[in-house]
Amino acid sequence: MTVRTTDTPVRVMIVDDHEVVRRGIVTVIDASPALTVVGEASTVDEARRRLPAVRPDVLVVDLQLPDGTGIDVMTRARELSPEQRMLVLTSFDDDAALRESRAVGAAGMLLKSARSRDIVAAIEKIAEGQTVWPSRPAEDEEELSATDQRIVELIGDGCTNREIADELGIAEKTVKNRITAILHSLGLQRRTQVAAREAARRRAGWK
Repeated sequence: MTVRTTDTPVRVMIVDDHEVVRRGIVTVIDASPALTVVGEASTVDEARRRLPAVRPDVLVVDLQLPDGTGIDVMTRARELSPEQRMLVLTSFDDDAALRESRAVGAAGMLLKSARSRDIVAAIEKIAEGQTVWPSRPAEDEEELSATDQRIVELIGDGCTNREIADELGIAEKTVKNRITAILHSLGLQRRTQVAAREAARRRAGWK
């Protein structure tokens, strides 16, 4: 884990398709002497094009974008720099989104309704190598969302990612991201283990 040791402002890039929201976040960040905004993007494509030149210390990403998701942006960011620090700033406190964000390497998640000082503090902590995640009861760690459970069932049926995507009406890349998050949530490493777990569940008549 890379920890910042310099006194220079943390360089932040923001990816959010709502201009008013994005400008508000920029204002909040630029008001802090410890942070500075070095780049903005409103789409996945725009973010992918700007990332190589901007190389921010912390990437702040919304999950819902017009041409894809924040997961796509973060995946690309980690391809460019495996040590890239990332914060998800979202309107929805969703367990599946939290698992997917963790799976692609995000260091934290915060709701857009958070106070300005909390957003600044979260970015500073992440820049220093810390994590900022919403608290969750321990017993909920292995619970899957309805969509993720359906994906597990379809894996158990022997479906390919393309077949699962067609069945659920989502992108194949989204299926791949969700499977990665499912593996992380269940403490598994391979898709075949998910299939075996589902087969055992069916044999035992689990609910």
